[in-house]
Amino acid sequence: MFGDFMGMMGKLKETQEKVKATKERLNTVMIDESSADGLLKVTLTANRELKSLTIDNSLLNDREQLEDYLILTLNKAIEKATSVQEAELGAVAKEGMPNIPGMDSLFK
Repeated sequence: MFGDFMGMMGKLKETQEKVKATKERLNTVMIDESSADGLLKVTLTANRELKSLTIDNSLLNDREQLEDYLILTLNKAIEKATSVQEAELGAVAKEGMPNIPGMDSLFK
């Protein structure tokens, strides 16, 4: 009984370390997104940290338009980054889970 428990605890610690390493690696995965017309470009890490922002000069004349561009483009980039992050961390978490019937459907 205790052997199984200790084995599970070791597996949990190993999984925690893999999650930490995956989060660190996701800092190097870049997500690029542009507005439809290419006037605004953003780059985020898969951990949703903004790395760069490029704004065409034509957008600087209309504050409201620039705000709209920022909201739309950043939201698209954040959505992509979140999908990448969830897929990567989900795979690590699933790998570290004990084989319990029915539990595998939680990580699909």
